[in-house]
Amino acid sequence: MAQERRDESPLDEVPPDGVLTRIGQAIMLHRAGDREEARNRLAGLWDELGPQGDAFHRCALAHYMADTQDDPRDELDWDLRALEAAEGFVTAPAEGTDAGALRAFFPSLHLNLAADYVALDRPADARAQLLRARASTHGLADGEYRQGLREAIDQLAVRLDGDGSAGA
Repeated sequence: MAQERRDESPLDEVPPDGVLTRIGQAIMLHRAGDREEARNRLAGLWDELGPQGDAFHRCALAHYMADTQDDPRDELDWDLRALEAAEGFVTAPAEGTDAGALRAFFPSLHLNLAADYVALDRPADARAQLLRARASTHGLADGEYRQGLREAIDQLAVRLDGDGSAGA
């Protein structure tokens, strides 16, 4: 999935807090090659947050936890948790949660789900997620993050169909 995933994220736009700092530390461990320790730290933090934890924290954590998984089915499960946290916020916003940053996760969440479905040989599900990813980029501000996501969507569409029509 590495080709479809983006290093930049809405997490970069949110003022740091203790939880985001700890998520960031785990991300650095993962990027430095310590996948297992990153996964362990994120799992511990997930347990601390619990099901009623801040939606942005839960979304960000699950989004990055997916990247630490060895099994594509586990990666899909974590990406679905990230989407569930984001969608749960949209339907029942929690006070103090950064709605704009959370919404900015949607294109990446759908892109990651599409990549998961490609890895699991579920092309119809992958195409549906690519369409959602492409549609959700329209709500992003112009910039590197938006452009990078659009390029990754196009690359995955080409990989999936050979001509890019899956995301058109």
